[in-house]
Amino acid sequence: MILKFFKNIGPGPLVAAAFIGPGTVTLCTLAGVNFGYALLWAMVLSIVATIVLQEMAARLGIVSQKGLSEVIRSEIKHPLVRGFAILLILSAIVIGNAAYEAGNISGGALGMQTLFGNPFLELGSFKLNIMSLIIGLVAFVLLYVGNYKVLEKALIFLVVLMSLAFLTTAIITKPNLIEIFKSIVVPKFPEGSILTIIGLVGTTVVPYNLFLHASLAKTKWKDNSDLAFARKDTIVAVVLGGIVSMCIIISASAIPSQDISNASDLAKGLEPLFGVYAKYFLAIGLFAAGITSAITAPLAAAFVASGCLGWSANLKSVKFRVVWMFILGLGIMFSTIGFKSIEIIKLAQVANGLLLPIIAGFLLWIMNKSSILGTYKNSKLQNVLGFVILVITIFLGVKGILSVFKII
Repeated sequence: MILKFFKNIGPGPLVAAAFIGPGTVTLCTLAGVNFGYALLWAMVLSIVATIVLQEMAARLGIVSQKGLSEVIRSEIKHPLVRGFAILLILSAIVIGNAAYEAGNISGGALGMQTLFGNPFLELGSFKLNIMSLIIGLVAFVLLYVGNYKVLEKALIFLVVLMSLAFLTTAIITKPNLIEIFKSIVVPKFPEGSILTIIGLVGTTVVPYNLFLHASLAKTKWKDNSDLAFARKDTIVAVVLGGIVSMCIIISASAIPSQDISNASDLAKGLEPLFGVYAKYFLAIGLFAAGITSAITAPLAAAFVASGCLGWSANLKSVKFRVVWMFILGLGIMFSTIGFKSIEIIKLAQVANGLLLPIIAGFLLWIMNKSSILGTYKNSKLQNVLGFVILVITIFLGVKGILSVFKII
């Protein structure tokens, strides 16, 4: 039974790898440093919401044998509405992932720099970050191979490495298990914590993961009888990802200093308290978080662009490769020279703020269509949970857009 489960491990770990990037690591670090264990319940809420939406996306992919962007193209009949939806999706996912890719690569490079120092290559007036180049090259090779099984195995290995690294770091800090349990089951709202709570949910419930999961699920599984495996795969992987995020919060809670702004600072802060091994484990975790997101972000963008524009979603097709090469290339370039395109990131945040509730609403609508899913459409319980999550995503989307314009 266990062997059969491992044989049927699917896109779940890739989804976990996608939402635990450097941004999530940094946010969880700040949540732990500023509020201790108090916001662990928000992470549990995020995990439940992610499982519900990702299960729907995977079920849609398997039953319809289409990606989410393909379904949007075929099911939205009005040309103007369809055009707006496709433009919004391309803006949020393709431009958004291009904007965030430099952060993914830089985050992984931070982990390597903690372990090996910070070597630069000087080319005239440019100083190139060698660690960013190495991470970009590894991501390029894994994506260019174009073999789903190779990609899956590589990402599963990196997710396991990341999980063990952050779990070990949390154990080293000797956390108070009773306090952790209380913080998980009893919601608390410490002063000044609302934006952090919203951030924890927003960094876990990610729009591009829904597109990625549907596309990878149809690649992995071809028969409706595989839905049970897909459901287990989703639950196990997302729970594992949630535990990793909680371990980062727990580790950060052990730091008495407030002078922590990212995971690299956390690694340095843990060293005098818990020894050099704490720093090394955290650095390995940060490296794995960065490189997995550096792989999954261009992959998701390629699936989305292919579905929206009616291209083949074959990992070896030329157009598919052009999209992920463009995203990865921009990320490597910006990360290597240390360039930050604030305006592009702001545009991506606005597009993502609009996209998350729209896609959650569209997914809920599609999951109730017998013409697409037949007997596999949503149950009443799934619809209730989906509606609650839709309300949360609307709140998150509005907050994301307002924050860009400095209204909140």
